[in-house]
Amino acid sequence: MADDRSPQARSYNMSRIRSSNTKPEELVRKHLFAKGFRYRKNDRRYLGTPDIVLPKYRTILFIHGCFWHCHQNCPYFVMPKSNIEYWKSKLENNRNRDIKNIEKLRSDGWRVIIVWECELKKTVREKRLKQLFEEIEMPAAKYSGGLADG
Repeated sequence: MADDRSPQARSYNMSRIRSSNTKPEELVRKHLFAKGFRYRKNDRRYLGTPDIVLPKYRTILFIHGCFWHCHQNCPYFVMPKSNIEYWKSKLENNRNRDIKNIEKLRSDGWRVIIVWECELKKTVREKRLKQLFEEIEMPAAKYSGGLADG
């Protein structure tokens, strides 16, 4: 299936996609701030430029878009039907880079929490934000630290 947009239109569309200060990030930040958490955002000192860094809790949060970070078994992740080889390579590289960055941050003593875009949809948002609050507050010894099915 061919792309139905001209190269110029596709380029414009892609240029409009934000890499920081997205709506999901803003939702999480507003929630955390309202709960009394103070944080740094998009801190380039750390691998992967985390969306939120909570130094007091030695915790890093990444708010991942389901498409760009290949959220497995998610209805919001659909592999594009055109230019398949490009997208497969691009998205696999994103996923592999995420895994490498998370492993390194954890080996440096950081707790890393992934919040997926789909977990912030209206029907499940409150449950995920409550869970996030509990994950941050949880003593480090009890935190399991999985890759959150991603």
